Amino acid sequence: MELKAILQKLYGSTDGAEYAKKIENKIAEFHNAKSIKPRAPLSEQDSMLITYADMIGSKAGKTPLETLSVFLKEYAEGIIDTVHILPFFPYSSDDGFSVEDYRKVNPDFGYWKDVEKLGKDFNLAFDTVFNHISVESEWFKGFLNGDPRYQSWFEEPGEDFDARKVFRPRALPLFHEYDDSEGNKRKVWTTFSEDQVDLNYHSPELMLEMIDIFLLYLAKGAKIIRLDAIAFIWKESGTSCLHLPQAHLLVKLFRKVADKAAPGTIILTETNVPHKDNISYFGDGTDEAQMVYQFPLPPLVAHAILRQDASALTKWAASLKEPQGECTFLNFLASHDGIGVRPLSGLVPDSEIEFLADEARKKKGRVGYKNNPDGTRSPYEMNINYYSLLQAHGEGLERSVKKFMLSQAIMLTMPGIPGIYFHSLFGSENWTEGVTKLGHNRAINREKLNLDMLERSINAPTSRRDLVYGEYHSLLELRKHCRAFHPKSGFKILKLKSSKLFAILRGTEKGFKPMLGIFNVSDDYERINLKDIKEVPCELRELHGGPTIDKNHFELEPYQFMWLGCAHENK
Repeated sequence: MELKAILQKLYGSTDGAEYAKKIENKIAEFHNAKSIKPRAPLSEQDSMLITYADMIGSKAGKTPLETLSVFLKEYAEGIIDTVHILPFFPYSSDDGFSVEDYRKVNPDFGYWKDVEKLGKDFNLAFDTVFNHISVESEWFKGFLNGDPRYQSWFEEPGEDFDARKVFRPRALPLFHEYDDSEGNKRKVWTTFSEDQVDLNYHSPELMLEMIDIFLLYLAKGAKIIRLDAIAFIWKESGTSCLHLPQAHLLVKLFRKVADKAAPGTIILTETNVPHKDNISYFGDGTDEAQMVYQFPLPPLVAHAILRQDASALTKWAASLKEPQGECTFLNFLASHDGIGVRPLSGLVPDSEIEFLADEARKKKGRVGYKNNPDGTRSPYEMNINYYSLLQAHGEGLERSVKKFMLSQAIMLTMPGIPGIYFHSLFGSENWTEGVTKLGHNRAINREKLNLDMLERSINAPTSRRDLVYGEYHSLLELRKHCRAFHPKSGFKILKLKSSKLFAILRGTEKGFKPMLGIFNVSDDYERINLKDIKEVPCELRELHGGPTIDKNHFELEPYQFMWLGCAHENK
């Protein structure tokens, strides 16, 4: 669909044509001002590290962004391709997701030059937090002060707006009232919090402003653009206001602008919803997002290890289909938010979702709930560090690291691109005091680390951070040199006799060498007979070398995994 056609569907024939010309002019100005080097196609070389700009304290005389750049160049260069800097703009709450000014770098973090410097060593991913903006923004202040420019930029439901079917992701009010400069009450849509007011994309002028900001991010080096909360971005009376056709049209719009301005830019949609709805943002494989999050993966992997049973994980993974065209999944386990459990709907019984929620609470985590139409509440996300969730009470360091790295290896093996949260790469645990200190549950996995202490612990032999980082580094090195991990190499989930084993064959497409990933999610020894796995066409050995695996005498220790490639060709 061409740019003009997208805009005409959104804004009508006349306005659509007018604003298409305006956007084309902006793209022309962009090309005149900036020459963008196209991003290379995705491959087995790709991995993403997700981090806050100030995740580690700054060195003397350096901004947090400069410090992060130096730190990552030492500890992540060569194993990480892309750095996703979570919102680094001035903000008023939600650790950056309540943006005050989309065009500025938070002065507490540094400057645009620091962002661009980081982009010289890594590909960069930026967030577009375009569904909502801070109440402290100049836009919303202008709205309340009567500035004509902003009067149509915020979502004000009229008296006849039917909100009964609106999907609620939080157990919080859908609307809040704010006093304007005339003493009037203005009721504004607030999907996520009182501090985050929703923007109104029925206004083509607002849309045009967002395109201008989108182009700024491309000019500053963003190779991946993450569309935050995009499923909520369009509202219509009498609907769920979730996944509306207009939301998909806006994704198509951003994709079209990116294709014209900076070919190779990847659009990543953040839609924490059941799988069918999630993959709908691929569009036809060419016109919407090239990448979506694999949301069922985090809770399913945790469920497999905590239950010592990979049945649900295997069944779900076997149902996956290769996305069309250049589309792929961003696989992840931990994030700055939490472990969403809504994507488990239909994959495991509700009792198993409650089991996971209970496990999180037992391990000093928190559980967020959403309101249901029938007045009940159900778990929405678990706020807990992934390492802490898997760790058993009284468990030794060696066993807890082994379980954690098993989970990470499953994620690294799944078809797509791995997304690794900073705290996972460096072996963090719960930051429980942060919940009290900052006043929200998600703080438990958002600790900002002291640089000197972090470096000392990474370099302390046999410490938790040393063990986790060391093994992660080895796995990422192996992964980038094995073509079977290419996102388009093909895959097949193998169903083995034991439910305690998860197995996936990568490299099933023509032109690739097969690689078998096999994982023991239990504390038992598991015997495997490779002769039973007809899909494996060759003798196998571990990717890092060693003897050929004996097909008759093959055993995995508790929580052990192996990456096995053809004995005569490991690349």
